[in-house]
Amino acid sequence: MNLHDAVGTFRGHRVPHLRIIEHRTWWFTISGVLIVLSLLGLFVRGLNLSIDFNGGAQLQYPDNTGVSADQVLSTMASYGRGDAEVQVVGGTTISIRTSTLTALGDKRGQLIDSLAKQAGDAPADVNVTDVGPTWGAQISKKMLEGLIIFLILVTIYIAFRFEWKMAISAQAALLHDLIITAGIYALVGREVTPETIIAILTILGYSLYDTVVIFDKIKENTESLALVSRDTYSGVVNLSLNQTLMRSVNTSLVVLLPILSLLLFGGDTLKNFAFALFIGVASGTYSSIFVASPLLATLKEREPRYQQIRAKAERQPGGKPALRSVKSSAATPTAEADEELAPASAAAVSTAAATRVTARQSTAQRPRPKKKKTSAKQRRRR
Repeated sequence: MNLHDAVGTFRGHRVPHLRIIEHRTWWFTISGVLIVLSLLGLFVRGLNLSIDFNGGAQLQYPDNTGVSADQVLSTMASYGRGDAEVQVVGGTTISIRTSTLTALGDKRGQLIDSLAKQAGDAPADVNVTDVGPTWGAQISKKMLEGLIIFLILVTIYIAFRFEWKMAISAQAALLHDLIITAGIYALVGREVTPETIIAILTILGYSLYDTVVIFDKIKENTESLALVSRDTYSGVVNLSLNQTLMRSVNTSLVVLLPILSLLLFGGDTLKNFAFALFIGVASGTYSSIFVASPLLATLKEREPRYQQIRAKAERQPGGKPALRSVKSSAATPTAEADEELAPASAAAVSTAAATRVTARQSTAQRPRPKKKKTSAKQRRRR
């Protein structure tokens, strides 16, 4: 593909010719490797849960001296709290999240005095709030309940709107996105906060939207019995993917660019939120194209009627219906029908040409009528 064709494909002026369904084994292998790595990250390394889940302390106090977050973190490190999360909110308030201060004993008061002196405050101005793990457990419970209800409702909707095999494929894609997002989060060691949970629930909706758009196109194309009979169900799925590919890619890019700006230039809390969103949206785009649709084609090809169609198509000249559908994937069903009628049209043109040649030859061989000779007397009368 040259640059002109690439730009035309990106802008939606032409449909690409990708053999997505034909190489479904590759995509399943890539997804399998990512899932195994994610599970290793979850069970070996584990998630880095914030104090909202493990419990801890949150300190807030005004900043009257313009102290930086690094200076506050240095003070916390001198008391064995170097892993604390320090933020300067609005340039006037310091917020610190750390593990519980109960274990410090008498040093707890000394730490508060040091922080107050550093910010030009009185020790009474430092507000200390102890956060127990019970609140984090409640968040986890509510998230799990919401996730289960969401998956049930989605399954019912897709099964009613399309069919149950599409619902299974969509659920597999959602599970794929959940595992990979959580696994990468564990591998990089980012802190899991309530904002992370919100991001994960958000990406499920986005992944589902992309999958439903592709399934809607597949349903529209598979309603043509002539198209399915010619290209098989897998070939029609491949055609549908090529027709909706750039729509999915461009939609994802529009979503990923602002998320990337938050990831690069946002605060620590926003960065954790943006990181989960970025991984989830990218994984959701991949799973909609390379997991959900190929899995749907695999499930549908096991139905007897589609097995018969494939067997009949493989007995025809060419023998590989999936390849034929890929080569004609850029064309609409009408254009594909025209391609099949091309040999007949060529024969018709040849027959017409032969008819015209015969007509010209017969005209050339036909004797011309003899002109009557006129006498001199007749010529004078004229």
